[in-house]
Amino acid sequence: MSYTSPLLSLSGAVAAGAPDEGVAAHYGDPLREQRALARGEAVVDLSHRGVVTVSGPDRLTWLNTISSQLLLDLAPGESTETLLLTVQGRIEYSPRVVDDGATTWLLTESWEAGPLAQWLDRMKFMLRVEITDVTADWATVGSVKPVERFTGNLTWTDAWPHVCTGGYSYSVVPEASHPGTDRPWHEYLVPRADLPAAVEGLKLAGMMAAEALRIAAWRPRLGVETDERTIPHELDLLRTAVHLTKGCYKGQETIARVHNLGHPPRRLVFLQLDGSQHTLPERGSAVVVGGRTVGTLTSVGQHYEMGAVGLAVIKRSVDPDAVLDVVDGDEHYAAAQELIVATDAGQVVGRPTGLLKGGRA
Repeated sequence: MSYTSPLLSLSGAVAAGAPDEGVAAHYGDPLREQRALARGEAVVDLSHRGVVTVSGPDRLTWLNTISSQLLLDLAPGESTETLLLTVQGRIEYSPRVVDDGATTWLLTESWEAGPLAQWLDRMKFMLRVEITDVTADWATVGSVKPVERFTGNLTWTDAWPHVCTGGYSYSVVPEASHPGTDRPWHEYLVPRADLPAAVEGLKLAGMMAAEALRIAAWRPRLGVETDERTIPHELDLLRTAVHLTKGCYKGQETIARVHNLGHPPRRLVFLQLDGSQHTLPERGSAVVVGGRTVGTLTSVGQHYEMGAVGLAVIKRSVDPDAVLDVVDGDEHYAAAQELIVATDAGQVVGRPTGLLKGGRA
């Protein structure tokens, strides 16, 4: 079902393309909007995103049994994220989760809400839960810093890049110096009918600004960094979306086996792209080393300080010091890689301490 945000009718608004159809790419000045967003002076229209609710007394215990995160003691207003996996441990859904004491709210990508609600409905059996796709009634607005106007709204706050309880970091970068700490992130639920009034008088930034800051924060996104083969280890998602010592759930065997005994076959990297061509490669472009395709460019943007940047998923075996070549048709873009997921991530059984850092006990 197609969607067009009412904010696209504002002066200067330019529509975004996939996967963000329906909202603005920018409102006339993407880099200025990005600076304002980074400083906490602007908000982003995320009203194309989906919202699913799970109500009923069994909601948290049930969601806990079918997903990767420990949700049993999720307090009202507390935020987290979880993964719904295949039996092989591959990511199917990745909802952002916040509970209000009576209802659990799942914030999703635009395409994710309907299929997720149907999947959950098939899994509820005789439990006291009710699943509803409420996307038609609720919109989402995002910001880097808390917005006073939305103090009373139900808010999801991203834990990234902090290593949550039960999580584990696959990065060689200490948490304190992780670039994600420069981009705290908040998403506010707003009645959809009230969206224009809710943001009236606030500076607006488009999705180009939001995506550039996400890329710079090394923050993976479902349907963008993921494909049908993705396991959480490849994207460093064990730090925020997986609890390694909770009870059984579908896909847990793969999570444990790769983490303890193996290595993820691919790894997420941050790319600093050659900007001398004054163009950007398209998402999905091949990442090449020595004439051999080793991965895919998953995200790309123009950062207001760093210039052309991107995220790519590449083979674990690629030399971390190699200069990569991003190939988009006849255009070639040299790209320096920065490790997000360590080349030796995983296989923690018998690993000397102090190499990759686990979460809090």
